[in-house]
Amino acid sequence: MNTEIITAINNQIQAEIYSSNLYLSMSSWANARGYKGMSHWLKQQALEEHTHAMKFIAFLEDRNSQPEILQIDKPDAEWSGIKEVFEKVLAHEQKVTKLINNIYDLALEHKDHASTSFLQWFIDEQVEEEATASEILDEISLAGEKGAGIYMIDKELGQRIQASTTTGNEA
Repeated sequence: MNTEIITAINNQIQAEIYSSNLYLSMSSWANARGYKGMSHWLKQQALEEHTHAMKFIAFLEDRNSQPEILQIDKPDAEWSGIKEVFEKVLAHEQKVTKLINNIYDLALEHKDHASTSFLQWFIDEQVEEEATASEILDEISLAGEKGAGIYMIDKELGQRIQASTTTGNEA
């Protein structure tokens, strides 16, 4: 496996673990302010991002490469309101999309068909991630941060089913 691709995937593992930590931090912030449903949604998102990191780790291991777990920066812990939280969620997902697209481009350049096949799932996943974050942000913008509308959004997001924790490589 090409060393540039291995390095890029190791960096992606770091980004996915950071994403998980960021969403946990956001979840704690939301919970402390009474947004129990949004806190639940963000916690589920954190689990999903951790699962993504595990998928990248398993992929490198399946290709006889040893993943390198890099240092993770401390995520932010304060936001001005719930709308800013979801603005940051959307911006972060857009950043992750660019990172994955860059790895895909690198895999294409090196004609690494196994990596391009593996990364296609993440490309599709990022379309969903951005759409979901954008929809939530639109709903919050329409409802405002106080009143019955935000209460309904909070209740709706609290219904999110637990994210899958499988990496796809289980026997």
